[in-house]
Amino acid sequence: MMRFDVITLFPALFDALLDFGITGRAMDRGLFSFKAWNPRDFATDNYRTVDDRPYGGGPGMVMLAEPLDAAMDAIEAELKQAGAASHVIYFTPRGRPLDHPKVIELASRPALTLIAGRYEGVDERFLRRRVDEEISLGDFVLSGGEIPALAVMDAVIRQLPGSLNNAESALQESFVDGLLDAPCYTRPEVYRGEAVPDVLLSGNHKAIERWRLAQRLKQTAEIRPDLLDKREMNPAEMDLLDEETRRAWAARKGY
Repeated sequence: MMRFDVITLFPALFDALLDFGITGRAMDRGLFSFKAWNPRDFATDNYRTVDDRPYGGGPGMVMLAEPLDAAMDAIEAELKQAGAASHVIYFTPRGRPLDHPKVIELASRPALTLIAGRYEGVDERFLRRRVDEEISLGDFVLSGGEIPALAVMDAVIRQLPGSLNNAESALQESFVDGLLDAPCYTRPEVYRGEAVPDVLLSGNHKAIERWRLAQRLKQTAEIRPDLLDKREMNPAEMDLLDEETRRAWAARKGY
């Protein structure tokens, strides 16, 4: 069973992930455990203070190191009693962008401790001593680290054996092999004048597989050409690209 510990001022934000959908079922199946730790419970004053003004001036407030340290001490004490060790992540725009390989790496760990900061940030001295890795969802700013923490948990839990009813689903998703997914269709065969591609109705699995790969290459070239930049295209894949896309991709690669 994988363990998630989350330091957050708003534990209730995680209820949706724990109660619904794939992640809720995975929780019911005992594939992971979750515990939220509120820094206010570790504050030392009557006001349960967890933030203060930044040294040097400036807008906003900074989360205090002391309550966060105390929360981390409590987490580590539980982990030690269980004979486990955790990988500690802090969410910040300066962190490494989250991607599929990182999700796979995190899913291989027995325990993750996720720190969801708030306000202008967290005292740097705490981060230097207690955090193993900083992660970002992208080049934008959120109100706190809860949404990134939820995103990491959702992505990681999907990779845990037994979380998906069909294990093949995780192997065929976008980014698994560096490409976006192919378009999906379901009933009816014709919707508002647009028909499902004939190949998907043919029953020819080899042709369907080839069509899907061609669509994945096309969509990746059009929407995320940077992903193709990292990919070594084989001759069979190159043949599936139309001439215009092939020329554009070759130009980006400097061929």
